[in-house]
Amino acid sequence: MLSSLHAKVFFGFLLGIALGIGSYTYVQATGDIEAVNFAIDWIAKPAGQLFLNLLFMLVLPLMFSALVLAVSDVSDVAAFGRIGLRTLVNTAVLTAVAIGVGLLAANLLHPGVGFDPAIRDAVMAESAIKAHAIVSADASASGINALVGVVPRNIVHAASTDQFLSVMVFAVLLGIALVLTPTPAAEAFKLAIQGLNELVMKLIGLIVQLAPYAVGCLMYALCARFGWDLLLLLGRFMLTVLLALGVHMFVVLPLWVRFAGRTSPAYFFRGSREAIVLAFSTASSTATLPTTLKVAEHNLGLPPGVARFVVTIGAATNHHGTALFEGLAVLFLVQCFGVTLGLGQQAMLLGLCVLSGMGTATVPAASMPVIAMLLGYVHVPPEGIGLIIGVDRLLDMCRTALNVTGDLATAVVVAHQEAGSRPTVFARVWDSGS
Repeated sequence: MLSSLHAKVFFGFLLGIALGIGSYTYVQATGDIEAVNFAIDWIAKPAGQLFLNLLFMLVLPLMFSALVLAVSDVSDVAAFGRIGLRTLVNTAVLTAVAIGVGLLAANLLHPGVGFDPAIRDAVMAESAIKAHAIVSADASASGINALVGVVPRNIVHAASTDQFLSVMVFAVLLGIALVLTPTPAAEAFKLAIQGLNELVMKLIGLIVQLAPYAVGCLMYALCARFGWDLLLLLGRFMLTVLLALGVHMFVVLPLWVRFAGRTSPAYFFRGSREAIVLAFSTASSTATLPTTLKVAEHNLGLPPGVARFVVTIGAATNHHGTALFEGLAVLFLVQCFGVTLGLGQQAMLLGLCVLSGMGTATVPAASMPVIAMLLGYVHVPPEGIGLIIGVDRLLDMCRTALNVTGDLATAVVVAHQEAGSRPTVFARVWDSGS
C-alpha cells in the first residue's frame, strides 16, 4: 500500500521508466514509431510540463515571501549577516570539496582517454545545431555583467525575465528594511507577506499531490525517446559522474551533517527523501524549492527563519552536484581531445567551477553554457559539449538531487551553528543513534 507521497512518486518514476523502455523496445522491434511519438508529444510531455509550469508559477512568490520573512524574522541585522556568512562559507567549502571529488574521479578513471576520434566527431555532428545554440548563448550574463546585474534596475522586469538572483537581492533588502522599521505600517506589510506565503504553500501542497503522475510522464518521455542507446554510448563518462556524485552524496554530506550539524545521517535522509526524489525527477532545484522548504521546516524540524533563508539562497547558489559535474565534464572533454592539464591548471579549473557553479541557473541543462565557457579556458572547442548533450538529461537529474540534498545539509549545519548547541530535535535523534 503506497500511503506516503514520496513512495508514490518513486513508484511513478519506476513505472515511467518501465513503460518508456517497453515503448522504445517495441519501436525497435516493429518500426511503428507513430503511436509512441503520439504518446510522448501529446500526453507524456505536456502532462509533465504542465506540472513543472504549475510549480514554476509559484516559485517567484514563494521565493520572494520566504526570503522577506526569513530576513525580517532575524532579530537584528548583525544576526542576519552572521547567518548569511555561515551559509556562504559552508556553500563555498562544500562546493570546492564536490569539485575536488569530481576531478579526482576523472583523473583516476580517465573516462575520456582513448575516445575514438571518429565516434567523437560523429556525435558532435549529430548534436551540432543544439551545441551551436548553447555556445552562441548571450554572453552578457557572465563576468562583470553578471555581478552588476545582481542589483536590478527594475524589479518588475527582473521578475518577469526570471532573474531570480536579482529578485532575491531585493527581497533581502526589503527584509532588512522591515527589521529597521518597527512601525505599525511595516508590521501590517509583514503580515501581508506572511499571508502570501501561507497561500502559496497551500497551493503547493495541492499541486505536489500530482507529482507521482507527472514524474511518471517525464520519465516515460525520456526513456521512450532514447532508450539505452545514448546511455551505452557514453557509459564510462556516465559511470564516472555517477560515482563522483554518489561519493559526495553518500560519504561527504553524511559526514558533514553528522559532525558539523550534529544530526543523524539516517534521520536526515529519511526527512529529505521527498525533496530528493522530486529533484531527481524534475532536474530543477527551483521547481523543487517548495518541497525543499516544506521538508526543511516540517520533516527536519529546522527553525523557519534559518530554513527559509538558507534553502532559498541555496536554491540559487548552492549547487554541489552542478559544480562537480561541470569540473568533471570539462576534464572528460579535455581527455577526449587529447589535451593535458597540469595540477595548477586543474586548481584554476576548480576555482572557476566554484564560482560558475554558484551562479548556474536552477533549470534543466543550465550547466551546458557554463561548460562551453569553461572549455574556452582550457583550449578545447566549446562545440565539444555536443558529446555530452545526449546523456545530459539523466545526469542532470542526478546532480540536481545532489544540489537539493546539499541545500538541506547546509541548512542543518547552519541551524546547528546558529543554535550554539544541538537543537532539541537534533539532540533526540543524535542520542538515539537512529
